[in-house]
Amino acid sequence: MQPAQHAPPYGRRGLLVKVGLSIALLPAGRAKAQPAVPVRLMALGDSLTAGYGLPPGQGFVPQLQRALDARGGRPVRVLDAGVSGDTTAGGLARLDWALADKPDCALIELGGNDGLRGLPPARSYANLGAILDRLAARNIPALLAGMLAPPNLGADYGREFAEVFHRLARERPALVFYPFFLEGVAGEAALNQADRIHPNAQGVADIVRRILPAVEALLAKVPQGTQGGPRG
Repeated sequence: MQPAQHAPPYGRRGLLVKVGLSIALLPAGRAKAQPAVPVRLMALGDSLTAGYGLPPGQGFVPQLQRALDARGGRPVRVLDAGVSGDTTAGGLARLDWALADKPDCALIELGGNDGLRGLPPARSYANLGAILDRLAARNIPALLAGMLAPPNLGADYGREFAEVFHRLARERPALVFYPFFLEGVAGEAALNQADRIHPNAQGVADIVRRILPAVEALLAKVPQGTQGGPRG
């Protein structure tokens, strides 16, 4: 005869409780870490943001994404809101559509086409101001990249056009300001495409390298733990 089988002293329920307590006492470090939510950085711009004339992966947005990935730290997802040919008026008109992606911060690169068309600087100032005010109303930190007008439009127009960006920066102390998006690239044949307006892949890499500290300053304005949250 087989010896009698004895049930555990606390029965099945007691066994389950004991197992549960054992799991609860496991070191916290063994718990699976949740992936960090990336900061959503919207790049609202024209062809310089959209990567006009460049192979896939060589435009401003993908090159900036790679540079941010390589630096480590807080994860960032760069949202491409660049449209070739866009003016400041066009950027303002589609801002609500771009905000549907719920960015945590924004880089504004607009105005080059206003200058190429000789549009009144006062109009560019009003459009960019409206964009920045709408972002501020939603508590979205912004980086404004400045632009220069073509020299063929005359010195007076050039000064008035450049002042648009500097005035906006003076009026908004919280704004991160990068005075000239094409700094070090404009006018350099080796860094531009055949049209001498749009940077080539090497030129974009130089832009990304130069503007990266300003982008870092922008990201620092997004409080920890708030990324991905609702935007009004």
